[in-house]
Amino acid sequence: MLLILAYAAVAVFVAAVVWRCVKIVRLPIHLRWELYPVAHEKGRASYGGSYLEESDWWTKPRESSMLGELRVMIPEIILLAGVREHNRQQWLRSFPFHFGLYLLGALVVLLVLGGVAGAAGMTISPVGGVLARTVYHLTYLVGYVGFGLGLVGSVALLVRRIFNADYREYTKHVDFFNLAFFIVTLAVALLAHATVDPTFSGLRGFFTQLVTFNLSSLEAPSGLVALEIVLGCLLVAYIPLTHMSHFFTKYFMWHDIRWSDEPSFKGSHIERKVSEALAYPVSWSAPHIRGDGKKNWVDVATSGVEEN
Repeated sequence: MLLILAYAAVAVFVAAVVWRCVKIVRLPIHLRWELYPVAHEKGRASYGGSYLEESDWWTKPRESSMLGELRVMIPEIILLAGVREHNRQQWLRSFPFHFGLYLLGALVVLLVLGGVAGAAGMTISPVGGVLARTVYHLTYLVGYVGFGLGLVGSVALLVRRIFNADYREYTKHVDFFNLAFFIVTLAVALLAHATVDPTFSGLRGFFTQLVTFNLSSLEAPSGLVALEIVLGCLLVAYIPLTHMSHFFTKYFMWHDIRWSDEPSFKGSHIERKVSEALAYPVSWSAPHIRGDGKKNWVDVATSGVEEN
């Protein structure tokens, strides 16, 4: 049952991510921020310039720099640079939580490697070969630090939302539930490995069964490890269904809204999307719009407006 639950959780996770990405891509054209600097602007990002500085820019090829984007994205993703710059107190709570989750992602990779190695007959232990020893020691080191940082960060974030009036005003019940879900899952995991599975061998054995699709094995993890697996699977399936899906939706925010500077030419896909958006009916009944649900945005823009 644990194996079936794990496969189902992965399937829900992948399906939810794909579904949300497709849904975002199909949305109407976004409203650009048009804020500079744009990270991929080659040679001009340092001072906030753009290709619009060039005369007859529409006749010249635009140059983009992926390296420029990476210089901004990597510190933002790994170190939460924006939060650190603009809200240091929040960063002190948010960074341990997120970095702990990154380490737990690395833990999953190590467990998969250990599972594959175990399926191939290699024994992951402190007395094996170089690869076996490396995977063995990294697994529990990354695991303990990841669980610990994630737990400390989630508790700190929950406390801030409870006792800070500014945060409490816009915190919904689901936000408390999400953090509590993380706290319980991470606490159970730490307890499981501190008491019954200190070297993560039990969890590694489960991943060996997982990667080999061995549903007939009679080996089962101990009670606390089994509970850790259940909670972990439920959390994995749950995350992409909530606003916590920003771990991948942020891509669209940055590339399609914050950094999008692609010009619209006649016959381009941008012109087509703008034309589609202008054809949407308007039901906003404000005096300066007077939408009746029948007029579209072209009608609103070209008809007389009431001056207040």
